[in-house]
Amino acid sequence: MYEKNYLCSTTQLKKMKKNLTLLFFFCIGTLLAQVKNISPKGYKITYLKSSNGKQLEQQDPILVFTSELETLITSENIHNGKADLPYEQTVVKHAKNEITQFSRLGTSNWISTTDSTSLAKQTFEITTESKKIHGYNCLKAKTSINSNTIELWFTKDLNVKGAPTVLGQHLGLVLEMVRNGNFVITATKIEKLKKAMVQPTSLISDKHQKVDLLTYRDLLWKSRFTTIPIFDNETINFSDTSKSNDSILRFANGTVILKKVRLPKINSGSQVFVDVLEQSNGDAYDRTGSVFVIPTDAKISFLDGLKNGSKTLPVFENGNGKQYQGVIRTPDYTPLLELMRFFTPFGIKQFNHIQLKDKTWHEAVPYRQDISELQSQLSEKELWIGTFIGNYDKGGHKISMNITIHNEENASAKNTFALPLFNTTNVMEMAGQEYATMFNRDKGLEVTFTLTNDVKSAKLRYITTGHGGWENGDEFVPKKNTILLNGKEIHAFIPWRQDCGSYRLFNPASGNFPNGLSSSDYSRSNWCPGTVTNPTLIDLGDLKAGKHTIQIVIPQGAPEGTSFSAWNVSGVLIGN
Repeated sequence: MYEKNYLCSTTQLKKMKKNLTLLFFFCIGTLLAQVKNISPKGYKITYLKSSNGKQLEQQDPILVFTSELETLITSENIHNGKADLPYEQTVVKHAKNEITQFSRLGTSNWISTTDSTSLAKQTFEITTESKKIHGYNCLKAKTSINSNTIELWFTKDLNVKGAPTVLGQHLGLVLEMVRNGNFVITATKIEKLKKAMVQPTSLISDKHQKVDLLTYRDLLWKSRFTTIPIFDNETINFSDTSKSNDSILRFANGTVILKKVRLPKINSGSQVFVDVLEQSNGDAYDRTGSVFVIPTDAKISFLDGLKNGSKTLPVFENGNGKQYQGVIRTPDYTPLLELMRFFTPFGIKQFNHIQLKDKTWHEAVPYRQDISELQSQLSEKELWIGTFIGNYDKGGHKISMNITIHNEENASAKNTFALPLFNTTNVMEMAGQEYATMFNRDKGLEVTFTLTNDVKSAKLRYITTGHGGWENGDEFVPKKNTILLNGKEIHAFIPWRQDCGSYRLFNPASGNFPNGLSSSDYSRSNWCPGTVTNPTLIDLGDLKAGKHTIQIVIPQGAPEGTSFSAWNVSGVLIGN
Protein backbone atom coordinates (compact mmCIF):
# COMPACT_ATOMS: atom_id res chain seq x y z
CA MET A 1 0.00 0.00 0.00
CA TYR A 2 2.76 2.37 0.87
CA GLU A 3 4.68 1.41 -2.24
CA LYS A 4 1.65 2.02 -4.48
CA ASN A 5 1.02 5.38 -2.89
CA TYR A 6 4.68 6.26 -3.35
CA LEU A 7 4.53 5.38 -7.06
CA CYS A 8 1.41 7.44 -7.48
CA SER A 9 3.09 10.38 -5.78
CA THR A 10 6.10 10.11 -8.11
CA THR A 11 3.84 10.18 -11.18
CA GLN A 12 1.98 13.11 -9.84
CA LEU A 13 5.26 14.96 -9.14
CA LYS A 14 6.41 14.38 -12.72
CA LYS A 15 3.16 15.75 -14.05
CA MET A 16 3.37 18.70 -11.71
CA LYS A 17 6.97 19.39 -12.81
CA LYS A 18 5.91 19.29 -16.46
CA ASN A 19 2.99 21.55 -15.78
CA LEU A 20 5.18 23.99 -13.86
CA THR A 21 7.67 24.07 -16.74
CA LEU A 22 4.89 24.78 -19.22
CA LEU A 23 3.50 27.39 -16.89
CA PHE A 24 6.95 29.02 -16.57
CA PHE A 25 7.45 29.30 -20.32
CA PHE A 26 3.86 30.47 -20.72
CA CYS A 27 4.43 33.23 -18.17
CA ILE A 28 7.73 34.25 -19.76
CA GLY A 29 6.10 34.34 -23.18
CA THR A 30 3.20 36.38 -21.86
CA LEU A 31 5.59 38.78 -20.13
CA LEU A 32 7.70 39.19 -23.28
CA ALA A 33 4.56 39.81 -25.29
CA GLN A 34 3.45 42.40 -22.78
CA VAL A 35 6.91 44.07 -22.86
CA LYS A 36 6.78 44.06 -26.64
CA ASN A 37 3.35 45.61 -26.61
CA ILE A 38 4.26 48.42 -24.17
CA SER A 39 7.71 49.05 -25.62
CA PRO A 40 7.72 52.57 -27.09
CA LYS A 41 7.94 52.91 -30.87
CA GLY A 42 11.14 54.40 -32.19
CA TYR A 43 11.76 56.61 -35.22
CA LYS A 44 14.75 58.15 -36.93
CA ILE A 45 14.08 61.42 -38.75
CA THR A 46 16.59 63.12 -41.06
CA TYR A 47 16.33 66.89 -41.55
CA LEU A 48 17.98 69.22 -44.07
CA LYS A 49 18.26 73.01 -44.08
CA SER A 50 17.43 75.43 -46.87
CA SER A 51 17.55 79.20 -47.26
CA ASN A 52 15.43 81.24 -49.66
CA GLY A 53 14.26 78.08 -51.36
CA LYS A 54 17.77 76.69 -51.94
CA GLN A 55 19.13 73.74 -50.00
CA LEU A 56 22.36 74.58 -48.19
CA GLU A 57 25.45 72.96 -49.62
CA GLN A 58 27.82 70.65 -47.72
CA GLN A 59 25.58 70.56 -44.66
CA ASP A 60 25.61 68.00 -41.89
CA PRO A 61 22.03 66.62 -41.74
CA ILE A 62 20.24 66.83 -38.40
CA LEU A 63 19.23 63.44 -37.02
CA VAL A 64 16.44 62.98 -34.49
CA PHE A 65 15.90 59.64 -32.74
CA THR A 66 12.63 59.71 -30.87
CA SER A 67 10.14 57.55 -28.97
CA GLU A 68 7.25 58.03 -26.59
CA LEU A 69 9.73 58.51 -23.76
CA GLU A 70 12.64 60.54 -25.09
CA THR A 71 14.20 62.34 -28.03
CA LEU A 72 17.83 62.58 -29.08
CA ILE A 73 18.91 65.49 -31.34
CA THR A 74 22.24 64.85 -33.03
CA SER A 75 23.69 64.95 -36.56
CA GLU A 76 24.82 62.54 -39.22
CA ASN A 77 28.51 63.34 -38.77
CA ILE A 78 28.28 62.96 -35.00
CA HIS A 79 26.40 59.68 -35.34
CA ASN A 80 29.02 58.36 -37.76
CA GLY A 81 31.96 59.57 -35.68
CA LYS A 82 33.08 62.14 -38.27
CA ALA A 83 32.13 65.41 -36.60
CA ASP A 84 34.64 68.17 -35.95
CA LEU A 85 35.04 69.39 -32.39
CA PRO A 86 33.27 70.95 -30.61
CA TYR A 87 29.86 69.39 -31.15
CA GLU A 88 26.62 69.26 -29.19
CA GLN A 89 23.79 66.75 -28.69
CA THR A 90 20.52 67.10 -26.83
CA VAL A 91 18.33 64.56 -25.01
CA VAL A 92 14.73 65.41 -24.09
CA LYS A 93 12.95 63.38 -21.41
CA HIS A 94 9.29 63.96 -22.27
CA ALA A 95 7.71 62.74 -19.03
CA LYS A 96 9.88 65.14 -17.00
CA ASN A 97 9.87 68.01 -19.53
CA GLU A 98 13.65 67.88 -19.08
CA ILE A 99 16.40 68.84 -21.51
CA THR A 100 19.97 67.62 -21.09
CA GLN A 101 22.60 69.05 -23.43
CA PHE A 102 25.92 67.32 -23.98
CA SER A 103 28.96 68.95 -25.60
CA ARG A 104 32.28 67.43 -26.54
CA LEU A 105 34.76 70.31 -26.43
CA GLY A 106 37.90 68.26 -26.92
CA THR A 107 39.02 64.67 -27.30
CA SER A 108 38.46 63.97 -23.61
CA ASN A 109 36.68 67.13 -22.53
CA TRP A 110 32.94 66.76 -22.06
CA ILE A 111 30.36 68.99 -20.37
CA SER A 112 26.63 68.66 -19.80
CA THR A 113 23.79 70.65 -18.32
CA THR A 114 20.18 69.84 -17.47
CA ASP A 115 17.27 72.26 -17.75
CA SER A 116 13.83 71.44 -16.33
CA THR A 117 12.12 74.79 -16.89
CA SER A 118 12.53 76.04 -20.46
CA LEU A 119 10.18 73.56 -22.16
CA ALA A 120 7.33 74.50 -19.86
CA LYS A 121 7.85 78.18 -20.72
CA GLN A 122 7.42 77.67 -24.47
CA THR A 123 4.11 79.07 -25.76
CA PHE A 124 2.59 78.64 -29.21
CA GLU A 125 -0.44 79.75 -31.18
CA ILE A 126 -1.96 76.65 -32.79
CA THR A 127 -3.46 77.80 -36.07
CA THR A 128 -6.21 76.20 -38.17
CA GLU A 129 -3.80 75.68 -41.08
CA SER A 130 -2.90 72.12 -41.99
CA LYS A 131 -0.99 70.20 -44.65
CA LYS A 132 0.51 66.78 -45.25
CA ILE A 133 4.24 66.09 -44.98
CA HIS A 134 5.38 62.61 -46.05
CA GLY A 135 1.75 61.55 -45.89
CA TYR A 136 1.24 62.62 -42.26
CA ASN A 137 -1.35 65.17 -41.20
CA CYS A 138 0.34 68.27 -39.83
CA LEU A 139 -0.88 71.38 -38.00
CA LYS A 140 0.94 74.71 -37.82
CA ALA A 141 2.06 76.32 -34.55
CA LYS A 142 3.49 79.86 -34.40
CA THR A 143 5.69 81.68 -31.90
CA SER A 144 8.22 84.52 -31.75
CA ILE A 145 11.79 84.10 -30.49
CA ASN A 146 14.05 87.17 -30.24
CA SER A 147 11.89 89.01 -32.81
CA ASN A 148 12.04 86.03 -35.18
CA THR A 149 8.76 84.50 -36.35
CA ILE A 150 8.91 80.71 -36.03
CA GLU A 151 6.40 78.36 -37.64
CA LEU A 152 6.38 74.67 -36.72
CA TRP A 153 4.51 72.02 -38.68
CA PHE A 154 3.89 69.01 -36.41
CA THR A 155 2.03 65.71 -36.55
CA LYS A 156 0.44 63.48 -33.91
CA ASP A 157 -0.12 60.57 -36.30
CA LEU A 158 2.96 58.69 -35.05
CA ASN A 159 2.19 59.08 -31.32
CA VAL A 160 5.70 60.39 -30.59
CA LYS A 161 7.17 63.79 -29.86
CA GLY A 162 10.32 65.40 -31.14
CA ALA A 163 11.82 68.24 -33.18
CA PRO A 164 15.11 69.21 -34.86
CA THR A 165 15.69 71.80 -32.11
CA VAL A 166 14.52 72.10 -28.50
CA LEU A 167 11.67 74.28 -29.74
CA GLY A 168 8.23 72.63 -29.88
CA GLN A 169 9.25 69.30 -28.34
CA HIS A 170 5.90 68.92 -26.55
CA LEU A 171 3.69 69.62 -29.60
CA GLY A 172 4.11 66.29 -31.37
CA LEU A 173 6.62 65.32 -34.04
CA VAL A 174 7.81 68.49 -35.79
CA LEU A 175 8.48 67.76 -39.46
CA GLU A 176 9.17 71.30 -40.63
CA MET A 177 10.46 74.46 -38.99
CA VAL A 178 10.32 77.85 -40.77
CA ARG A 179 12.09 80.98 -39.50
CA ASN A 180 11.01 84.36 -40.86
CA GLY A 181 9.61 82.68 -43.97
CA ASN A 182 13.00 82.06 -45.57
CA PHE A 183 15.03 79.61 -43.48
CA VAL A 184 13.58 76.10 -43.36
CA ILE A 185 14.50 72.85 -41.60
CA THR A 186 12.55 70.02 -43.24
CA ALA A 187 12.25 66.30 -42.52
CA THR A 188 13.48 64.48 -45.64
CA LYS A 189 13.26 60.90 -44.35
CA ILE A 190 11.29 59.13 -41.60
CA GLU A 191 12.40 55.62 -40.63
CA LYS A 192 10.85 53.22 -38.12
CA LEU A 193 13.41 51.64 -35.81
CA LYS A 194 13.58 48.14 -34.37
CA LYS A 195 14.87 49.68 -31.18
CA ALA A 196 13.18 52.54 -29.39
CA MET A 197 16.29 54.66 -29.04
CA VAL A 198 19.80 54.81 -30.41
CA GLN A 199 22.21 55.93 -27.73
CA PRO A 200 25.42 57.21 -29.40
CA THR A 201 28.73 56.13 -27.92
CA SER A 202 29.63 59.80 -27.47
CA LEU A 203 27.22 60.17 -24.57
CA ILE A 204 29.34 58.69 -21.79
CA SER A 205 27.90 60.00 -18.55
CA ASP A 206 30.87 59.29 -16.31
CA LYS A 207 33.04 61.60 -18.42
CA HIS A 208 30.76 64.61 -18.25
CA GLN A 209 31.52 67.65 -16.19
CA LYS A 210 28.06 68.73 -15.09
CA VAL A 211 27.72 72.51 -15.00
CA ASP A 212 24.98 75.11 -14.75
CA LEU A 213 23.33 76.35 -17.95
CA LEU A 214 25.17 79.70 -18.12
CA THR A 215 28.57 78.06 -17.59
CA TYR A 216 27.73 75.43 -20.20
CA ARG A 217 26.87 78.07 -22.81
CA ASP A 218 30.00 80.05 -22.01
CA LEU A 219 32.34 77.04 -22.24
CA LEU A 220 30.73 75.86 -25.47
CA TRP A 221 30.95 79.34 -27.03
CA LYS A 222 34.60 79.79 -26.08
CA SER A 223 35.50 76.36 -27.42
CA ARG A 224 34.47 77.44 -30.92
CA PHE A 225 37.47 79.75 -31.35
CA THR A 226 41.10 79.98 -30.28
CA THR A 227 42.11 82.55 -27.66
CA ILE A 228 45.74 83.64 -27.30
CA PRO A 229 46.24 85.57 -24.04
CA ILE A 230 48.73 88.44 -24.37
CA PHE A 231 48.43 90.71 -21.31
CA ASP A 232 46.47 90.23 -18.10
CA ASN A 233 45.80 93.35 -16.02
CA GLU A 234 49.21 94.84 -16.83
CA THR A 235 50.18 98.39 -15.83
CA ILE A 236 51.29 100.91 -18.47
CA ASN A 237 52.59 103.96 -16.63
CA PHE A 238 55.39 106.51 -16.49
CA SER A 239 57.87 105.62 -13.79
CA ASP A 240 61.61 105.09 -13.53
CA THR A 241 60.82 102.13 -11.27
CA SER A 242 59.04 100.18 -14.04
CA LYS A 243 60.96 96.94 -14.52
CA SER A 244 60.82 94.03 -16.96
CA ASN A 245 60.31 90.45 -15.80
CA ASP A 246 60.64 87.02 -17.38
CA SER A 247 57.53 87.41 -19.55
CA ILE A 248 56.83 91.17 -19.89
CA LEU A 249 59.42 93.67 -21.11
CA ARG A 250 58.96 97.37 -20.24
CA PHE A 251 60.50 100.31 -22.09
CA ALA A 252 60.23 104.10 -22.29
CA ASN A 253 59.80 104.43 -18.51
CA GLY A 254 56.99 101.86 -18.50
CA THR A 255 54.83 103.35 -21.28
CA VAL A 256 55.61 100.43 -23.63
CA ILE A 257 55.09 96.77 -22.72
CA LEU A 258 56.15 93.78 -24.86
CA LYS A 259 55.61 90.06 -24.82
CA LYS A 260 56.91 87.32 -27.12
CA VAL A 261 53.99 85.21 -28.36
CA ARG A 262 53.83 82.14 -30.59
CA LEU A 263 50.72 82.24 -32.80
CA PRO A 264 49.24 79.04 -34.28
CA LYS A 265 48.48 78.43 -37.93
CA ILE A 266 45.63 80.65 -39.09
CA ASN A 267 43.58 78.92 -41.76
CA SER A 268 42.90 80.82 -44.95
CA GLY A 269 39.76 82.95 -44.66
CA SER A 270 39.65 82.89 -40.85
CA GLN A 271 38.62 85.94 -38.86
CA VAL A 272 41.21 87.36 -36.42
CA PHE A 273 40.47 89.92 -33.71
CA VAL A 274 42.47 91.80 -31.09
CA ASP A 275 40.68 92.68 -27.83
CA VAL A 276 41.84 95.22 -25.25
CA LEU A 277 40.20 96.13 -21.94
CA GLU A 278 41.42 99.38 -20.32
CA GLN A 279 40.96 101.17 -16.99
CA SER A 280 42.61 104.22 -15.50
CA ASN A 281 45.02 103.42 -12.69
CA GLY A 282 45.67 107.07 -11.91
CA ASP A 283 45.84 108.98 -15.21
CA ALA A 284 42.81 111.24 -15.80
CA TYR A 285 43.50 112.17 -19.44
CA ASP A 286 42.69 110.86 -22.90
CA ARG A 287 45.83 109.28 -24.32
CA THR A 288 47.00 107.71 -27.58
CA GLY A 289 47.25 103.93 -27.47
CA SER A 290 48.63 101.48 -30.01
CA VAL A 291 48.80 97.70 -30.28
CA PHE A 292 51.61 96.59 -32.58
CA VAL A 293 53.89 93.82 -33.77
CA ILE A 294 57.64 94.37 -34.07
CA PRO A 295 58.73 92.83 -37.39
CA THR A 296 62.13 91.16 -37.19
CA ASP A 297 62.60 90.31 -40.87
CA ALA A 298 65.21 93.01 -41.52
CA LYS A 299 68.70 93.79 -40.24
CA ILE A 300 67.37 96.45 -37.82
CA SER A 301 64.12 96.21 -35.84
CA PHE A 302 62.22 98.58 -33.58
CA LEU A 303 63.31 96.38 -30.69
CA ASP A 304 66.86 97.63 -31.26
CA GLY A 305 65.59 101.16 -30.75
CA LEU A 306 63.75 100.22 -27.56
CA LYS A 307 66.87 98.58 -26.15
CA ASN A 308 69.50 101.02 -27.39
CA GLY A 309 67.63 104.30 -27.88
CA SER A 310 65.55 105.83 -30.68
CA LYS A 311 68.63 107.41 -32.29
CA THR A 312 69.81 103.96 -33.34
CA LEU A 313 66.85 103.64 -35.74
CA PRO A 314 66.90 104.75 -39.42
CA VAL A 315 66.01 108.41 -39.84
CA PHE A 316 63.50 110.06 -42.19
CA GLU A 317 64.04 113.70 -43.18
CA ASN A 318 61.93 115.94 -45.40
CA GLY A 319 63.78 119.24 -45.19
CA ASN A 320 62.11 120.78 -42.14
CA GLY A 321 65.25 120.38 -40.06
CA LYS A 322 64.01 117.49 -37.89
CA GLN A 323 64.91 113.83 -37.83
CA TYR A 324 62.15 111.25 -37.44
CA GLN A 325 63.39 107.92 -36.11
CA GLY A 326 62.08 104.55 -37.24
CA VAL A 327 58.98 105.73 -39.14
CA ILE A 328 59.46 104.36 -42.70
CA ARG A 329 60.52 101.14 -44.36
CA THR A 330 64.12 100.98 -45.62
CA PRO A 331 66.15 98.13 -47.15
CA ASP A 332 67.48 97.33 -43.65
CA TYR A 333 64.46 98.19 -41.47
CA THR A 334 60.74 97.37 -41.18
CA PRO A 335 58.58 99.77 -39.14
CA LEU A 336 56.03 98.72 -36.54
CA LEU A 337 53.06 96.77 -37.83
CA GLU A 338 50.10 98.48 -36.14
CA LEU A 339 47.24 96.14 -35.26
CA MET A 340 45.04 98.68 -33.46
CA ARG A 341 44.98 102.40 -32.67
CA PHE A 342 42.90 103.25 -29.61
CA PHE A 343 42.37 106.19 -27.28
CA THR A 344 41.85 106.06 -23.56
CA PRO A 345 38.93 107.99 -22.09
CA PHE A 346 39.16 110.52 -19.29
CA GLY A 347 39.87 108.50 -16.13
CA ILE A 348 37.50 105.55 -16.44
CA LYS A 349 37.07 103.65 -13.12
CA GLN A 350 39.80 105.52 -11.19
CA PHE A 351 37.73 108.72 -11.28
CA ASN A 352 34.26 107.19 -11.12
CA HIS A 353 33.83 108.93 -7.76
CA ILE A 354 33.11 112.14 -9.69
CA GLN A 355 29.33 112.33 -9.55
CA LEU A 356 26.96 113.92 -12.01
CA LYS A 357 23.19 113.72 -11.99
CA ASP A 358 21.87 110.82 -14.14
CA LYS A 359 25.40 109.63 -15.01
CA THR A 360 26.46 106.10 -14.12
CA TRP A 361 30.05 105.67 -15.27
CA HIS A 362 31.28 102.50 -16.94
CA GLU A 363 33.92 100.46 -15.12
CA ALA A 364 36.16 99.68 -18.13
CA VAL A 365 36.33 100.42 -21.83
CA PRO A 366 36.54 97.51 -24.32
CA TYR A 367 38.26 97.86 -27.69
CA ARG A 368 37.85 95.19 -30.39
CA GLN A 369 39.43 95.33 -33.84
CA ASP A 370 39.23 92.99 -36.83
CA ILE A 371 42.79 92.36 -38.03
CA SER A 372 42.04 89.50 -40.43
CA GLU A 373 43.75 91.24 -43.36
CA LEU A 374 47.08 90.98 -41.51
CA GLN A 375 47.01 87.22 -40.90
CA SER A 376 49.86 86.51 -43.33
CA GLN A 377 52.10 88.45 -40.91
CA LEU A 378 50.78 86.50 -37.91
CA SER A 379 50.20 82.85 -38.84
CA GLU A 380 52.64 80.33 -37.33
CA LYS A 381 55.04 83.02 -36.19
CA GLU A 382 56.79 83.89 -32.95
CA LEU A 383 56.28 87.63 -32.53
CA TRP A 384 56.98 90.50 -30.22
CA ILE A 385 53.54 91.99 -29.55
CA GLY A 386 53.37 95.28 -27.67
CA THR A 387 51.10 98.03 -26.40
CA PHE A 388 51.86 101.71 -25.93
CA ILE A 389 49.87 104.32 -23.99
CA GLY A 390 51.43 107.76 -23.92
CA ASN A 391 51.15 109.17 -20.38
CA TYR A 392 53.17 110.86 -17.62
CA ASP A 393 51.38 109.36 -14.62
CA LYS A 394 52.87 106.95 -12.06
CA GLY A 395 49.56 105.11 -11.78
CA GLY A 396 48.95 105.18 -15.52
CA HIS A 397 46.57 102.62 -16.97
CA LYS A 398 45.68 98.93 -16.61
CA ILE A 399 45.07 96.79 -19.67
CA SER A 400 44.23 93.19 -20.55
CA MET A 401 44.58 91.91 -24.08
CA ASN A 402 44.12 88.80 -26.18
CA ILE A 403 43.92 87.73 -29.80
CA THR A 404 41.14 85.43 -30.98
CA ILE A 405 41.08 83.29 -34.13
CA HIS A 406 37.72 82.25 -35.59
CA ASN A 407 37.75 79.64 -38.35
CA GLU A 408 35.40 80.21 -41.27
CA GLU A 409 34.14 77.22 -43.22
CA ASN A 410 34.65 77.46 -46.98
CA ALA A 411 35.78 81.09 -46.72
CA SER A 412 38.27 82.47 -49.21
CA ALA A 413 41.32 84.40 -48.06
CA LYS A 414 40.92 88.18 -47.94
CA ASN A 415 44.57 88.61 -48.89
CA THR A 416 47.80 86.65 -48.70
CA PHE A 417 50.34 89.48 -48.54
CA ALA A 418 51.05 92.23 -46.00
CA LEU A 419 54.00 94.63 -46.01
CA PRO A 420 54.42 97.33 -43.31
CA LEU A 421 55.45 100.61 -44.98
CA PHE A 422 55.28 103.40 -42.40
CA ASN A 423 54.20 104.24 -38.86
CA THR A 424 54.72 107.74 -37.44
CA THR A 425 53.18 107.07 -34.01
CA ASN A 426 56.04 107.91 -31.65
CA VAL A 427 55.74 104.81 -29.47
CA MET A 428 58.97 105.85 -27.74
CA GLU A 429 57.53 109.28 -26.98
CA MET A 430 58.69 109.02 -23.37
CA ALA A 431 62.18 107.97 -24.54
CA GLY A 432 62.88 110.82 -26.94
CA GLN A 433 61.32 109.66 -30.23
CA GLU A 434 60.29 112.70 -32.30
CA TYR A 435 56.62 113.67 -32.68
CA ALA A 436 55.17 113.25 -36.19
CA THR A 437 55.37 116.88 -37.31
CA MET A 438 56.78 116.13 -40.78
CA PHE A 439 53.53 117.22 -42.43
CA ASN A 440 54.45 120.90 -42.04
CA ARG A 441 56.23 120.59 -45.40
CA ASP A 442 54.67 119.88 -48.82
CA LYS A 443 56.68 116.67 -49.09
CA GLY A 444 54.98 115.30 -45.98
CA LEU A 445 55.85 111.64 -45.49
CA GLU A 446 57.39 109.67 -48.35
CA VAL A 447 58.46 106.04 -48.49
CA THR A 448 59.99 104.11 -51.40
CA PHE A 449 59.79 100.32 -51.32
CA THR A 450 60.58 97.41 -53.61
CA LEU A 451 58.22 94.53 -54.45
CA THR A 452 59.93 91.29 -55.40
CA ASN A 453 56.68 89.96 -56.94
CA ASP A 454 53.52 91.40 -58.47
CA VAL A 455 50.75 92.18 -55.98
CA LYS A 456 47.17 91.86 -57.18
CA SER A 457 44.24 93.84 -55.74
CA ALA A 458 46.64 95.87 -53.63
CA LYS A 459 45.28 98.10 -50.87
CA LEU A 460 46.80 100.46 -48.35
CA ARG A 461 45.58 99.76 -44.81
CA TYR A 462 45.81 103.34 -43.57
CA ILE A 463 45.25 104.57 -39.99
CA THR A 464 45.35 108.31 -39.36
CA THR A 465 44.65 110.55 -36.36
CA GLY A 466 45.33 114.27 -35.90
CA HIS A 467 46.72 115.74 -32.69
CA GLY A 468 47.22 119.16 -31.18
CA GLY A 469 44.99 119.66 -28.20
CA TRP A 470 44.13 123.32 -28.22
CA GLU A 471 41.48 125.34 -30.02
CA ASN A 472 43.41 125.66 -33.31
CA GLY A 473 45.26 122.35 -33.01
CA ASP A 474 44.75 119.68 -35.65
CA GLU A 475 42.93 117.51 -33.11
CA PHE A 476 39.95 119.84 -33.47
CA VAL A 477 40.42 121.11 -37.05
CA PRO A 478 39.38 118.97 -40.05
CA LYS A 479 42.33 118.41 -42.39
CA LYS A 480 42.43 116.61 -45.74
CA ASN A 481 44.72 113.60 -46.04
CA THR A 482 46.03 113.05 -49.58
CA ILE A 483 47.66 109.78 -50.60
CA LEU A 484 49.84 109.63 -53.72
CA LEU A 485 51.20 106.52 -55.42
CA ASN A 486 54.21 107.01 -57.70
CA GLY A 487 53.50 110.73 -57.86
CA LYS A 488 49.78 110.44 -58.69
CA GLU A 489 46.96 111.18 -56.25
CA ILE A 490 44.96 108.03 -55.61
CA HIS A 491 42.85 109.00 -52.64
CA ALA A 492 41.96 112.03 -50.51
CA PHE A 493 39.60 112.37 -47.57
CA ILE A 494 39.02 114.28 -44.34
CA PRO A 495 39.30 111.92 -41.35
CA TRP A 496 36.79 113.17 -38.78
CA ARG A 497 34.70 111.73 -35.92
CA GLN A 498 31.40 113.40 -35.00
CA ASP A 499 30.07 110.76 -32.60
CA CYS A 500 32.30 111.43 -29.58
CA GLY A 501 29.37 112.38 -27.34
CA SER A 502 28.19 108.76 -27.59
CA TYR A 503 31.00 107.76 -25.22
CA ARG A 504 30.33 110.22 -22.41
CA LEU A 505 29.82 107.46 -19.82
CA PHE A 506 33.41 106.28 -20.37
CA ASN A 507 34.73 109.73 -19.37
CA PRO A 508 34.11 110.63 -15.70
CA ALA A 509 37.04 113.10 -15.51
CA SER A 510 36.20 114.93 -18.75
CA GLY A 511 35.97 118.70 -18.20
CA ASN A 512 32.61 120.45 -18.54
CA PHE A 513 32.44 123.81 -20.33
CA PRO A 514 30.12 126.84 -19.98
CA ASN A 515 28.32 125.91 -23.21
CA GLY A 516 27.04 122.67 -21.65
CA LEU A 517 29.44 120.36 -23.49
CA SER A 518 32.06 118.06 -22.05
CA SER A 519 35.52 117.87 -23.57
CA SER A 520 34.82 114.26 -24.56
CA ASP A 521 31.79 115.42 -26.58
CA TYR A 522 33.82 117.39 -29.12
CA SER A 523 34.40 116.07 -32.63
CA ARG A 524 38.01 115.21 -33.43
CA SER A 525 40.38 114.25 -36.22
CA ASN A 526 39.35 110.59 -36.56
CA TRP A 527 39.22 109.66 -32.88
CA CYS A 528 37.21 110.05 -29.68
CA PRO A 529 38.21 109.47 -26.06
CA GLY A 530 37.34 105.80 -25.47
CA THR A 531 37.27 104.51 -29.06
CA VAL A 532 39.21 102.55 -31.70
CA THR A 533 40.23 104.31 -34.92
CA ASN A 534 39.28 102.08 -37.82
CA PRO A 535 41.69 101.62 -40.74
CA THR A 536 40.78 103.06 -44.14
CA LEU A 537 41.37 100.59 -46.97
CA ILE A 538 42.60 102.48 -50.04
CA ASP A 539 42.49 100.68 -53.37
CA LEU A 540 45.83 100.76 -55.23
CA GLY A 541 45.00 98.33 -58.05
CA ASP A 542 47.49 95.72 -59.25
CA LEU A 543 51.13 96.59 -58.53
CA LYS A 544 54.02 95.26 -60.59
CA ALA A 545 57.24 94.00 -59.08
CA GLY A 546 59.81 96.75 -58.67
CA LYS A 547 60.11 100.12 -56.93
CA HIS A 548 57.12 102.18 -55.83
CA THR A 549 56.69 105.34 -53.79
CA ILE A 550 53.81 106.30 -51.48
CA GLN A 551 53.48 109.87 -50.22
CA ILE A 552 51.17 111.22 -47.49
CA VAL A 553 50.38 114.94 -47.58
CA ILE A 554 48.44 116.74 -44.81
CA PRO A 555 48.17 120.53 -44.32
CA GLN A 556 49.45 120.44 -40.74
CA GLY A 557 48.64 123.50 -38.66
CA ALA A 558 51.35 125.90 -37.52
CA PRO A 559 52.59 125.92 -33.89
CA GLU A 560 51.26 128.49 -31.40
CA GLY A 561 53.80 129.18 -28.69
CA THR A 562 54.79 125.82 -27.23
CA SER A 563 51.74 124.06 -28.69
CA PHE A 564 52.10 122.15 -31.95
CA SER A 565 50.14 119.73 -34.13
CA ALA A 566 51.16 116.25 -35.27
CA TRP A 567 49.68 113.36 -37.26
CA ASN A 568 50.04 109.70 -36.34
CA VAL A 569 49.69 107.70 -39.54
CA SER A 570 50.47 104.05 -40.26
CA GLY A 571 50.29 102.15 -43.53
CA VAL A 572 50.47 98.50 -44.50
CA LEU A 573 50.36 97.29 -48.10
CA ILE A 574 48.04 94.29 -48.40
CA GLY A 575 46.97 92.18 -51.37
CA ASN A 576 47.50 88.87 -53.11
